[in-house]
Amino acid sequence: MATLVDLIETYIRQLIAQAQEGVVDVRRCDLAGEFACAPSQINYVLTTRFTPERGYIVESRRGGGGYIRIISSLEQPDSHVYTAVYELVGEEMSLHEAEDLLQRLHDAGLLELARVAQVRRFLRCETARLRPPWGDRLRAGIMRGMLLLLLDKPNE
Repeated sequence: MATLVDLIETYIRQLIAQAQEGVVDVRRCDLAGEFACAPSQINYVLTTRFTPERGYIVESRRGGGGYIRIISSLEQPDSHVYTAVYELVGEEMSLHEAEDLLQRLHDAGLLELARVAQVRRFLRCETARLRPPWGDRLRAGIMRGMLLLLLDKPNE
């Protein structure tokens, strides 16, 4: 049985799929009314399920005419690859896990060996002096950001 969070996520995804250019404007209070829940539950769904790592940008406008704009930033046919990679990274990532993921991306033909080496060096440099869990959290954030840049190949 689907949870309320799952139902809200599915509903928003359907709105985005039907929208022009993957952009939808909704009002938090309207969504809360639709699902008979508190607006904070809508916020929870937006902050956990519609993140840049999952291919979304969420803009919020407050005030009387306030709305939430949700933009699907991954319109490419291979967007499932991006989503899968970001789900693999998670909130924390050890250096060993990061290196394994980079190797798998190289083996799959998604990253060139030179890029893999650059990312490895950068991760080691930036996180070497930090103790867990801080190094692992920073490493995961860096990895997600770098993968977004390196895997996005428009105009190819």
